[in-house]
Amino acid sequence: MSATALFYLTFCLLILTGFLNSLKMLKRCREAVSAGDALCEIETDKAVVTLDASDDGILARIVVAEGSKNIRLGSLIGLLVEEGEDWKHVEIPKDIGPPPPAAKPSVPPPSPEPQISTPVKKEHAPGKLQFRLSPAARNILEKHALDANQGTATGPRGIFTKEDALKLVQLKQMGKIPEPRPTPALPTTPTAPLPPQAAATPSYPRPMIPPVSTPGQPNVEGTFTEIPASNIRRVIAKRLTESKSTIPHAYATTDCDLGAVLKARQNLVKDDIKVSVNDFIIKAAAVTLKQMPSVNASWDGEGPKQLPCIDISVAVATDRGLITPVIKDAAAKGLQEIADSVKTLSKKARDGKLLPEEYQGGSFSISNLGMFGIDEFTAVINPPQACILAVGRFRPVLKLTQDEEGNAQLQQRQLITVTMSSDSRVVDDELATRFLESFKVNLENPLRLA
Repeated sequence: MSATALFYLTFCLLILTGFLNSLKMLKRCREAVSAGDALCEIETDKAVVTLDASDDGILARIVVAEGSKNIRLGSLIGLLVEEGEDWKHVEIPKDIGPPPPAAKPSVPPPSPEPQISTPVKKEHAPGKLQFRLSPAARNILEKHALDANQGTATGPRGIFTKEDALKLVQLKQMGKIPEPRPTPALPTTPTAPLPPQAAATPSYPRPMIPPVSTPGQPNVEGTFTEIPASNIRRVIAKRLTESKSTIPHAYATTDCDLGAVLKARQNLVKDDIKVSVNDFIIKAAAVTLKQMPSVNASWDGEGPKQLPCIDISVAVATDRGLITPVIKDAAAKGLQEIADSVKTLSKKARDGKLLPEEYQGGSFSISNLGMFGIDEFTAVINPPQACILAVGRFRPVLKLTQDEEGNAQLQQRQLITVTMSSDSRVVDDELATRFLESFKVNLENPLRLA
């Protein structure tokens, strides 16, 4: 290792924009670093990735300030020197330095304009209200020499409409013109002098709707608080909008009896095998996709494309937003292996430690809101996939059945409602119906999932 080693942002496979969203340093300047130590955390659109040191040494200089955002790929973020080297006087190489700030476009000075005499606009006398007038209302008021302050604005957002002007004309003809209403006195606050062009205000300025709140004071009625969106939430919003606006969604719903699944789960617990109902659902979906490969497909712009692998994306809610880690080759995995994969990937998703290959891809998605008490719902397709299965909670339902002797009796069943959203270009209604029928049979007979 040379006396001065440079470490750069080289995670070019993580994002497509050419920038990383933000940087958080985990080591401080002058701190000793060993090979394998985490130097910093880099936030991408969907995950937080740790950059590890490749050599031992001392972090001599940090070039990019902690918390910096939109860092260009390949930028120098710090300098590392060997132990015993003079870290106090380390300098950034001349040929490599911090990324130059974006240069502001130079604005040419305004060319002097010829002096043109402009007619002086009438200014409303102080003490009078000012309305926003519709063009028709302005013409009527000017024609009949009326003042809008003598009437009442009933239009949206305080606009004085044509109907308001006609009503004022009618009152004038009846000799019932009301006196103009004075404007309530407003507290005077010192303001900075306005430039000459901004000093002239329009005749009927637009009211400030909603009103502006003052920092450090209680919110004014009608104001709102802006919530900053994370990069992940912005990506989610973009993809959901793309999905709903470009994919023709179709929906199909069915109820499944979980009685056999709950019994099988109890038997597995006795053998110290811990699996959840959702693990059975993932396995049943994977088995059904293997039986019906035409559903394991996506739309590539020209037509349906059947996918070679059955990779199930499982929706996981995190503080940063919803993310879908992928269970690779789910049809070939056993229930225990699926359960272990779901636990591991869910924890990494909540910690922001997913690798790109752990959340990219997938051929079919499952979103389960049953643990939140939701009976049923519809989910938005995760493009470029063609289907997503929305799973509600299992609930006890009394059903009328017949015993061996043909006598009617009430039995309690544990049912769940599943709704499949499908891309009609790839999976039409008939194919979606057959898929749900096969999925129901597989889920209600756990021995098929072994």
